[in-house]
Amino acid sequence: MAGLWIRDDMAPQDLRRLARSEKDTRVARRLLAIAGALDGLSREAAARLAGMDRQTLRDWVIRYNRAGPAALSDHWGSGRPCRLTEGQQASLKAIVLAGPDPEVEGVSTWRLIDLCRIVRERFGVSYAETGMARLMRSLDLSWQTPRPRHAETDPAAQERFKKRASRPPSPRSSPSTRTPSASRSGSRMRPE
Repeated sequence: MAGLWIRDDMAPQDLRRLARSEKDTRVARRLLAIAGALDGLSREAAARLAGMDRQTLRDWVIRYNRAGPAALSDHWGSGRPCRLTEGQQASLKAIVLAGPDPEVEGVSTWRLIDLCRIVRERFGVSYAETGMARLMRSLDLSWQTPRPRHAETDPAAQERFKKRASRPPSPRSSPSTRTPSASRSGSRMRPE
């Protein structure tokens, strides 16, 4: 059975030169493997030279034959599009930044499960908590825990405490002055 044909419009030296100037090391390895195969190495030896399997080299040769060296770079997709439109995302961000109304929503801070419920009710789109966390990060919102506040907190007492704490210490609270020891180690010396 004959081996897979490799286009020869570029010489192996040109492929190696292109591999040296390539910034993506994976593409450079693919170029070197194809150059090795064009030089007469067996497919297995050329694949091993580039750190890949013979079948993987075959797949890259097919792509190289179709579109040349440009086909050897990875083409990652942009991923699944967001299920909310731009307007819905802006509306959700405004809701999050405004914060919940404890009397209406029944919560004092937004949790992911609450946001999932709101998105389902208002926009008809269902999200899991992990998907909602990803959406919040994409909207430049971070997860933060609010500082807890007791229901019977007295703001006036807190202000008095802050004012008292900002005063300089009284002279009674300053450390007593000691006479320096003759020893450099800091411990007391034994009497002789």
